[in-house]
Amino acid sequence: MPADDAATFDEHRGYLFGVAYRMLSSAADAEDVVQEAFLRWSAAPRDDIDAPRGFLTTIVVRLCLDELRSARVRRETYVGPWLPEPLVVDEDDPANAVELADSLSLAFLVVLEELAPAERAAFLLHDVFEYGYPEIASMLGRQEPACRQLVSRARQRVGDRHRRFDADRAMGQQLATRFVVACSTGDVDQLMDLLAEDVVVWTDGGGKARAARNPIYGAAKSIRFLVAITQDVPATATVRQTLVNGQPGVLIVEGDAVTTAVALDIIDGVVVGVRVVANPDKLAAIRP
Repeated sequence: MPADDAATFDEHRGYLFGVAYRMLSSAADAEDVVQEAFLRWSAAPRDDIDAPRGFLTTIVVRLCLDELRSARVRRETYVGPWLPEPLVVDEDDPANAVELADSLSLAFLVVLEELAPAERAAFLLHDVFEYGYPEIASMLGRQEPACRQLVSRARQRVGDRHRRFDADRAMGQQLATRFVVACSTGDVDQLMDLLAEDVVVWTDGGGKARAARNPIYGAAKSIRFLVAITQDVPATATVRQTLVNGQPGVLIVEGDAVTTAVALDIIDGVVVGVRVVANPDKLAAIRP
């Protein structure tokens, strides 16, 4: 492959990963899709490509649609609550820009799971990546009116379930610090101040790590659970605060592996949701 063609692909690699990850909710699967897109880009006649970004996006979206159809079958047999594979990127990464981070949150990705694959693709392309309907129709191989219907149905299904979380990162990280300290010391009063009365805790162990088999509702039950699982963390483990899917979060690291990732949903200065991923298969790609 000519160096210029490789450089063109690398220029769009991060963006393509962002599209694939939002489509698939899996960093590992998104990486596989991007690699396959690179192979197809390498073999494509250059005379057929007017706009590399659009061409590559079409490849990625169609590969994701194929993957989604098989992924939905796998998730039907998943043990316990299912959460997306967490994504940890540098704070300066463009993916963490406020306008994109909102579409990266674990909460938003969970809502997207309710959509049919074509609805998810059309919705993301239009409302997140700001493609016009003529472009979306070309990418999906559908008529423009059909794409408008896909986006409309997706918006109706997402509706109010897509909650906007606080964007003040400094405040969020301070709250995360207090959350970690309160959990580790068993400070119930502090946790009552930090958590909303109707907070929900989701834990994803996939049958391979300790986790609640159902969501936990309410502050009192959530606090008991959070304090209990924190007490099980080995004394040799380290706790690192970071952004998990653009949200204030925490990684628990044991040795050279991340064993738990936690993302906090924060609205009006209180935690309304705690999403805990402990399934080792979903954490393997995160660097400690």
